Amino acid sequence: MSEVLRCENLVKRYGNQLNALNGINLSLESGKIVGLLGPNGSGKTTLIKIINGLLTPTLGKVLIDGHEPGVETKKLVAYLPDNSYLNSWMTIQQIVDYFADFYADFRPDLALSMLERLDIRPNMRLKTLSKGNKEKVCLILVMSRNAKLYVLDEPIAGVDPAARDYVISTIINNYNPDATVLISTHLISDIEEILDRVLFLKSGNIVLDQSVDEIREEHGKSVDELFREVFRW
Repeated sequence: MSEVLRCENLVKRYGNQLNALNGINLSLESGKIVGLLGPNGSGKTTLIKIINGLLTPTLGKVLIDGHEPGVETKKLVAYLPDNSYLNSWMTIQQIVDYFADFYADFRPDLALSMLERLDIRPNMRLKTLSKGNKEKVCLILVMSRNAKLYVLDEPIAGVDPAARDYVISTIINNYNPDATVLISTHLISDIEEILDRVLFLKSGNIVLDQSVDEIREEHGKSVDELFREVFRW
């Protein structure tokens, strides 16, 4: 397995406030699904935005397949933000064509087939879909890329419990098996079964970095149970 993501002494400070990230050191290998877990204000969104080149670190650096975030890494990272960024007036076909033009690794046939299974047709406009289906469209577009790193920010937060199984199966059945998936979520119990490894982030520090199997063996708890214990107020 090769290293997909490396963070070296990563610090992010906003003005004179406390650091949002306090010297994060991290290495993620290919072929793993990793949970990025922590309460609000722990630094998850800051870390995700730095990985995607949307923020610049105060100190330290991030390397994605050996490259610092920039034009080159846009070809390597498939990013699902926590808010939709698509134009609501566009048809599904226009959105698929846009992704195909923008990303060389995008698989339009895969995207359209997954959308068809949801009865979301190419001539439909995004604005006519329910909130849950809009979020599924965004997820399908991201997972239809043949990326090296998938970064998913709260992918199941906006869908009802009945649809979460679909979202989870879409993630595990369509990502490049040589890639890494980094998932930020508050709904730990819903995704725990697909995670290989978890990172607990607290006040800008990684306070736990273990495989799910190690957590169960060493602590005798599920990831969700350990999370509640570590972050008990």
